Amino acid sequence: MGNRYWSAVVHELTPYTPGEQPQCANLVKLNTNENPYGPSPRVLAALRGEIADTLRLYPDPDGGRLKIAIADFHGVAASQVFVGNGSDEVLGHIFQALLKHDAPVLFPDITYSFYPVYCRLYGVAFRQPPLTETFEIRVDDYFQPNGGIIFPNPNAPTGRALPLAEIERLLQANTESAVVIDEAYVDFGGESAVGLVNRYPQLLVVHTLSKSRSLAGLRVGYAIGHEGLIEALTRVKDSFNSYPLDRPAIAGACAAMEDRAYFAETCRRVVAARAMLTAELAALDFTVLPSAANFVFVRHRREGGAALAAALRERGVIVRHFKEPSRIAPFLRITVGTDAQRAALIEALREILA
Repeated sequence: MGNRYWSAVVHELTPYTPGEQPQCANLVKLNTNENPYGPSPRVLAALRGEIADTLRLYPDPDGGRLKIAIADFHGVAASQVFVGNGSDEVLGHIFQALLKHDAPVLFPDITYSFYPVYCRLYGVAFRQPPLTETFEIRVDDYFQPNGGIIFPNPNAPTGRALPLAEIERLLQANTESAVVIDEAYVDFGGESAVGLVNRYPQLLVVHTLSKSRSLAGLRVGYAIGHEGLIEALTRVKDSFNSYPLDRPAIAGACAAMEDRAYFAETCRRVVAARAMLTAELAALDFTVLPSAANFVFVRHRREGGAALAAALRERGVIVRHFKEPSRIAPFLRITVGTDAQRAALIEALREILA
């Protein structure tokens, strides 16, 4: 009955489907690309320090302290940084502020499935150049009229990374609309485009603290780009939510950006574990796409993706399976977990495939 009060736009929406967050504690959870290693101890100390009487006060609406910490890490000016509640909120502002034009925005046919959701929510036309047969982004496909370009690098859910030289070639050919590089997974082996922002005013690079800094539960993301792009995002933010980050989030995120040694060691451990997981899956007759992320995208030579995901679930192992588009239906996306999680996954697969 309640849906008779819905606006027309709600009836037309197909919301994003996030990865399952099962409540059973004993499951091996490898479906949402969370970091298997916890946040820096400095982050936890900073969060505890903010649980105080000062919570009665509003946080800094600009997040200035965090912008300085991010700028210091990346070697840019604080005025080139925008912060928000996770990179998903930052992306939502980007679609409104920079990608809503008469010409369609371009992003791959296989990519982060939130992009078409944002397009439909905000009335943004879009076109999806297909990935190659080996699931790579072909930059030449984006040399066409557009209202903006966005894609993850490394791409998701494939994990494949585009070389920085190819991104620069795209920027040189696309000067009249924004180019957004979503670098949620770049710290696990990709090449960041942040170093290009001062040379290309149309470039915006998006990061999250959810993956490489183990803070998916804190919800902090940011964008780096020319001050003109940042101003557009700020205008949208201040028309939507002028206090996006709370006091604990700002304090914890600052500590995460400042603890460079912990960040580097966590990334190193994930990359090493990914190499071992890749080798073990290949030995079980899986084709594993080259990954620069904290997950692998794999296809078994005989068994289907849906059947394998269901069989793993029966054994208490949760991985991500995508039914659409159809050409990735045979694949599974598997998060790089701890040694114990990897062992449980491989043991379960051996049972299934025996």
